[in-house]
Amino acid sequence: MRLLHTSDWHLGQTLHNYERSYEHQRFLDWLLDTIVEEQADALLVAGDIFDTANPSAAAQKQLYRFLREARTRAPQLDIVVIAGNHDSPGRLEAPGPLLEAHGTSVIGHIVRDAQGQIDLERLLVPLHGKDGAVAAWVLAIPFLRPGDVPRAETPLDAEPSPDPYLAGIGMLYQQAFALARAKCAEGHAIVAMGHCHMVDGQASLDSERRIVIGGTEVLPAGIFDPAIAYAALGHLHLAQRVGQKEHLRYCGSPIPLSFAETGYRHQVLRVDLADGKAASVTPLMVPRAVELLRIPSQPAPLEQALAALEALDLPEVADELRPFLEVRVLLDAPEPGLRGRIEAALAGKPVRLAKIEPTRRTDPAAPEAAALSLDQLAQLQPDDIFRRLYQQRYGEEAQPEHLSAFAELLLSMSDEEGAR
Repeated sequence: MRLLHTSDWHLGQTLHNYERSYEHQRFLDWLLDTIVEEQADALLVAGDIFDTANPSAAAQKQLYRFLREARTRAPQLDIVVIAGNHDSPGRLEAPGPLLEAHGTSVIGHIVRDAQGQIDLERLLVPLHGKDGAVAAWVLAIPFLRPGDVPRAETPLDAEPSPDPYLAGIGMLYQQAFALARAKCAEGHAIVAMGHCHMVDGQASLDSERRIVIGGTEVLPAGIFDPAIAYAALGHLHLAQRVGQKEHLRYCGSPIPLSFAETGYRHQVLRVDLADGKAASVTPLMVPRAVELLRIPSQPAPLEQALAALEALDLPEVADELRPFLEVRVLLDAPEPGLRGRIEAALAGKPVRLAKIEPTRRTDPAAPEAAALSLDQLAQLQPDDIFRRLYQQRYGEEAQPEHLSAFAELLLSMSDEEGAR
């Protein structure tokens, strides 16, 4: 049977105040066509469906329209969706009874019975081949919080586990795998899904929210039983293998979610299962609807950066197709008119200025600022924090006009709060 593995859609995301529904819709339209062209039997979506736990109505509508269209165009398609750390488990699961009638299983959180036992059955989802018979089982494990995982019983004379959370995740996968194996007939494959950060995984820190629970950020590949045919992972936005193993994969995000991801090759993974194993894993490249530009490619002095912007020669396109732009400037001192000069250099050019990234030349020999105690932090006023940040960033004291502008900003914010 054939699976398509995708994750980290982040529907509803904005890029420095620019909304991105057009790019997401282009991806979803491409995915619909790909499902049909590849004759996929199942679609696995490994978390972070939405960008926030409280997505807009438009983002939710975009998801449910896609699910309806997918089932319409591929009536035999099984769809399995798990929650990621950005998703609200309850919100994601709320329409579950309706979605199940259309071949979509949504697993947002772990459910326990009256005795506190985890309902493992609901974490196992059957996948059907083209003949309609069950051909594989999915361990659909959503993003796990400490209260979601089982606790190992430790004998009184034994040393406690150094990390109960990590041990609990491993135990949950083991329990779910054992139940799936008991259900398997000959030739059935077992596929795992998870939304987590695996050991040695390469992260995009600009757009991925770090997962740190109880000191644990990364999980070992050993949590997956060697007999698992394929692990469809979500959370990291760069498509990559785990431990150089072909069958343990992050598919990555389908669009660049920050300027740090402009060089990523965004993809969906096609997984062909045969004889209970992953016979092949093939990347299907997602067309990029809108480009993200970083100019210059490395921070450069202002005049050099302005020259690069003035030399930009881009074709005229519709507004929604205009590239997003990050301008990277290397400064020796504060430049109060920076934005105005950059906007002047871009006048008439078909781009969307999303971000200006100023970098201050620093003296590597300069001592680091002394850490503050909690009492000292509690005594800091907003202008004290402003002064310290200014000194840290620019290496000199804030000027009176800067302090005056900051005080005016604080006053206007107080006025707005009072008017509410």
